[in-house]
Amino acid sequence: MMENQMTTREILLENLNETVSQLLETCQGIRDPNSLVYEGWTVKDVLSHLTFWHESFARNTSDLVNGSKPKPLRGKYSLLNERCFAEFRPLTMEEVITRFKKAHAVIQKNILDDTLKLIPYRVGSRDYPPDEHLKIVNDHIKEHTNDIKKVFPGLK
Repeated sequence: MMENQMTTREILLENLNETVSQLLETCQGIRDPNSLVYEGWTVKDVLSHLTFWHESFARNTSDLVNGSKPKPLRGKYSLLNERCFAEFRPLTMEEVITRFKKAHAVIQKNILDDTLKLIPYRVGSRDYPPDEHLKIVNDHIKEHTNDIKKVFPGLK
């Protein structure tokens, strides 16, 4: 293998970085973050949901790289979403974006570490190898970004 050839994980991180850029650009281009995307979910709620999970991913990777026991989210998805909304609804869109960016920076800092073998996702779910976790996170963010863009067809 050539020395400067990117690893699969580096490529997956680049893909995630691009998807994150598209998400943030899309969200920052929306004048009213309270516009509905799904029934009962505003643009800000969707970004809050993604931030909530991105922060969990960031914590888990950071804990593993730093030798701490990770504490993955625990509970049913519906209850985790309720917890997310209770935590994020008082925040401004800018505050949610800042938290998302901070979480993403932690992921960028830690995800390429060779010591990462399996990353917990949620209690009761299996752990994922970093490459698979990156792909799942990328697909999740991309799906929600595309749904936001459908509501705002004038955005890039």
